[in-house]
Amino acid sequence: MAATGRSPAGCTSEQRAGPLPSGPALTISVEGYLVSFTWGVATSAYQIEGAAAEDGRTPSIWDTFAHEVVGEHGDVACDHYHRMPSDVQLIKSLGVDAYRFSVSWTRVQPGGRGPANQPGLDFYDRLVDELLANGIEPWLTLYHWDLPQELEDAGGWPHRDTPYRFADFSRLVSDRLRDRVTNWQTLNEPWCVAYLGYEHGVHAPGRRSFPDALAATHHLLLGHGLAYDVVKSADNSVGIALNIGTATPHTDDPVDIAAGRRAHDNVAGIFLDPLVHGHYPVSVLADHGHLLPIRDGDLEIIKRKPDVLGVNFYFGQDFSGRDERGNTHDATGRAIVREIKPDAPETAMGWPVTPDRFTTLLLRLHREYGLPLAVTENGAVYDDHPDPDGYVADEERTAYLKAHVEAALAARDQGADVRGYFAWSLMDNFEWAEGYRRRFGLVAVDYATQRRTPKQSALWFSDRIRSGA
Repeated sequence: MAATGRSPAGCTSEQRAGPLPSGPALTISVEGYLVSFTWGVATSAYQIEGAAAEDGRTPSIWDTFAHEVVGEHGDVACDHYHRMPSDVQLIKSLGVDAYRFSVSWTRVQPGGRGPANQPGLDFYDRLVDELLANGIEPWLTLYHWDLPQELEDAGGWPHRDTPYRFADFSRLVSDRLRDRVTNWQTLNEPWCVAYLGYEHGVHAPGRRSFPDALAATHHLLLGHGLAYDVVKSADNSVGIALNIGTATPHTDDPVDIAAGRRAHDNVAGIFLDPLVHGHYPVSVLADHGHLLPIRDGDLEIIKRKPDVLGVNFYFGQDFSGRDERGNTHDATGRAIVREIKPDAPETAMGWPVTPDRFTTLLLRLHREYGLPLAVTENGAVYDDHPDPDGYVADEERTAYLKAHVEAALAARDQGADVRGYFAWSLMDNFEWAEGYRRRFGLVAVDYATQRRTPKQSALWFSDRIRSGA
């Protein structure tokens, strides 16, 4: 754990006399070849930008859901839209190599159809130029959950037209920024989009339909394939970011081992198998293949192997193939897949802290799919207690990050092609259904004043990058 004292840099970004020095990206040999290792921080558009109704931007599903369901919203958030240049200086002060951000669909293409909204594109044009001028590599995510409300009203991701609308939007962004952005991701966490948004109803748009979730899954994958072809060139990298936890069998019982495999298929395999192999997992097809709206030629479009797979990891899980009464099948005859929380310390979100499983996951992904990997999100919520100056001595978050950075590098040392680590998140922000009460940020944000103050975890992360170890 990093030292708890505030010296020498326990001050706000506005107070610091100058940026922390940054060094070149770490380069390590992996299985006989050299690959640079990228250190970064990440955000998403709706969570930080604010300016929800400025310069032509129209509502997304998260504007609607936040106002109607959450009770808090991203109308202002971190006001990044107006504070972007100073936020880039904040990013630079951490010494990172790259910044992962997303593009607001409705800022660039209001309503999800038609020509580009030039003021919206201009903002991202300025952001990219500002990053490059400060030696920071842009990592651009095209879709981080903010579907235009008009497209949701027309059917949303369960509707077959939506992936084609996404490809059109991707073309608008690509035509403007492809000359300077070389690292692209099509979608962020499509599992959350499909299942939290369309089955469980706890995320936008708040539907509760399992068939809709499966249709959304297939159309998100179709959108990836279409957008990949739009954006891809000989000079860039195009990938996708998936939220993946370890699906560990609770015991050595063959029933639990089968449940662990099924759980992996339902969250990771349902996306990775079509992307890499051109087909869905056997268990997915057996359980609910009849609900997937697959048409001739779809899987050929979807099979676009990511140049780099983004891995968003927060915790690992155990699974059992038996319910509390010992049954292996439910009343409909479907095999039981029951999640059991590992015996481990927990974050303030109630998520277990399992860094050892992170190493296991990265090695498994390398072994089963053979893809270059980048950790595109990893972080934790703890109860922050700022001092009178706004500084947060977040020892628990610092320990979490340290353990998970070392776990990722351990996987790399053991042969996994891990090419980067992005901490989630750069700063406190609107945390989706949790509103503003949950804080993942390395940098504290006082929402009343928009003052940014690097936490202890930010100072540790910066020191870790500069160490080059």
